[in-house]
Amino acid sequence: MTRCRDASALIGSIITLLTPAFAIAAIASTPAPDTAQGAFGTEVAINQALLTSDAGALETLLAGDWIVVSGHGAIAQRNAFIAYVRAGDFTRKKMELSDPRVRLYGNTAVVTTHLNASGRSVVEANGKVVSHCFEVKERQTDVLVWKDGSWKSVLLHETMIPGTLRLKVLPGSRNACP
Repeated sequence: MTRCRDASALIGSIITLLTPAFAIAAIASTPAPDTAQGAFGTEVAINQALLTSDAGALETLLAGDWIVVSGHGAIAQRNAFIAYVRAGDFTRKKMELSDPRVRLYGNTAVVTTHLNASGRSVVEANGKVVSHCFEVKERQTDVLVWKDGSWKSVLLHETMIPGTLRLKVLPGSRNACP
């Protein structure tokens, strides 16, 4: 099986608003799942699961020891993060990926993209529950491992692009973002 070492040539510099139809098309058009295109299809599926708050899909796409390093330097572990999504305390209104760069190193893929996202997160701060409505641009790097016939994310690292974070704090957890 021939593997493409540089998916940039295949994927190009696409800017894609993730929709269920695109996610299905991206995965369906992948010639072999253990290729760079297949790794990028998994990246699309992860972002689609976040956009639709599909905790069940995240359970299948994230490895058991998965962590995310946020743009603020905090670390969240898989089960706590999935519970956060499942509770509705982390939602996304927009997830746009662009500038994909995919590299394969044996059974490991490193996927770096530009992300334009907006949404809401609910946190407790100083004993009060608040909603954070946010819009941000980031570079994100996802490390995927090919195991038992599928790609699984083992690490997501986010870097906020300076000056792009817009944040509005609303009291309570039921408030919708504008």
